[in-house]
Parts: sequence; C-alpha cells; structure tokens
Amino acid sequence: MNKAILIGRLTRDPELRYTSSNRAVCQFTVAIDRPFTNQSTGQREADFINVVAWDKTGENVGKYMSKGRLIAVEGRIQTRNYDNNEGKKVYVTEVIASNVQFLESRNATQNTSSFNDMPEPPMEKTPYDFADNSNNNEESTPDTMNTDKDPFESFGEQIEISDNDLPF
Repeated sequence: MNKAILIGRLTRDPELRYTSSNRAVCQFTVAIDRPFTNQSTGQREADFINVVAWDKTGENVGKYMSKGRLIAVEGRIQTRNYDNNEGKKVYVTEVIASNVQFLESRNATQNTSSFNDMPEPPMEKTPYDFADNSNNNEESTPDTMNTDKDPFESFGEQIEISDNDLPF
C-alpha cells in the first residue's frame, strides 16, 4: 500500500503550468510541523514535502491556494530521477495528490478580526434535533427535551451492546 495523508501550510504560492498536451500540473510544498521539539535546540522542526497535483485538482490548487494557507493532501509517494545540467543524476521524492482539501477560507489568513467578533449564525432545526417539539413552538432547551423517547428508533431494528463492546 502506498498512501500519504498530509496536513500543513503552503510554503509558497503554487506553480500552475500546462503540459504540451494541455494537462494542468501544479507543484507546491507543504510545511508540516513535527509533533516534538528538537532535544538540543528546544525548537519544533518541520518537514517540507513536495506535492504535485494534476488536471482539475491542480487547477483548483493553483487558482485558490496561496502561501501560508492550510491544506490537506491525500495521495501516493513517488520517486523519479533526472540528469541535471552537470550530468549528475538527481533523485526526487514527492507526493502525487489524488485528493486535496482546503482547510480554511480564503480570508482566514488575511482576516484580522477575532473569532469572537463574528455574529453567531441563526440556529435552524435539523432532522437530527432530538427534542420532541412537534406540539409546541418553543425552542429546544434541556428542560423541554423529551428524554424518554429513543432518538434512534427510526433507524431500524434494535441492537444490544454490552459495556465490554465499548472502547471507553
């Protein structure tokens, strides 16, 4: 199995180019913090992983991502080699992206206002609200919730789970 999943920040703006057959190819580097500090310096270090995204995925990264943005990449590790101008063989290891997700909005890195200054979105009733408010128009509060009703009764037959089956 060859699978890589990365979450980090772009170290520079992505480079979007097109091949002679008009396929989009986007190259970028993701900085990923290591989960520990260096013993000698006491500083956290990072790994810098080269990523290549093709076609529509590459176009989207090139159009919508920029230096410093948080990104998730799923793909495979690939190695290749070529001869440089001095005739020496150069080996390159990179991740070929199969799936990319933008983990923050475009304004998140530029926005200077605090999260607490943002207005709260209106609360809408969802099909997963467990309060039984069909007969009244009051808002759901812990005092008005019907705790006797099984919230999963419409999901099918009942199953028995013992405490030994639970992971906690």
